[in-house]
Amino acid sequence: MHLEELQKSYNEKRRQIRRRLAELAVLRREADDARLFEELVFCIFTAGASARMGLRSVECVRPHLFTGNHDRLTRALLGAHRYPRARAGYIVATRGYLKKECGLRMREQLEHFGNDNQARRDFLAANPGVKGIGYKEASHYLRNIGYRGYAILDKHILRTLAEYGVTDSPNPPTTKRKYLAVEERMKDFAAATGIDLDELDLLLWSNKTGEILK
Repeated sequence: MHLEELQKSYNEKRRQIRRRLAELAVLRREADDARLFEELVFCIFTAGASARMGLRSVECVRPHLFTGNHDRLTRALLGAHRYPRARAGYIVATRGYLKKECGLRMREQLEHFGNDNQARRDFLAANPGVKGIGYKEASHYLRNIGYRGYAILDKHILRTLAEYGVTDSPNPPTTKRKYLAVEERMKDFAAATGIDLDELDLLLWSNKTGEILK
């Protein structure tokens, strides 16, 4: 896709993309701590899987999310997620850590970082107490609950950036330094195209998948 085609695609999808981002902004303002934790669990499920699998998995574990032990959550995920036991373990460990760290008061914990977007993401991505969340899924989570300015460098975005020559390779960044370097290139690309970073992220993902999901 050439830049002219990208701009045309953006013009066609802009209203839908902005509507989706507005819906996510409502979560930041209004969601309770339970919903904010559930959104984190969704991102734990999508790592190494798909958004659709993540949505199905959340539906399966929702009744047991705050009380279920490892075995109960594993059983709930059978047939829904490709890694039921591992993901159940991540949830139990992360839930226990966040209970101890902040009483699962997710909003208070995230707002504590103020305007320091990097520290907020590091709390999730570089924290040994939070399992199954790297920089991509930490960015995904924060975007999904209404925070702006993060690039979600999944395989669809990385392939597109490589196709446009923004990056040299579609391979996922393996360190924080590499992730931030690619993110900066994507920010520069957004500035060059005149498309807001968050809108560009959803646009590129939609152009590869045909959907505008969270």
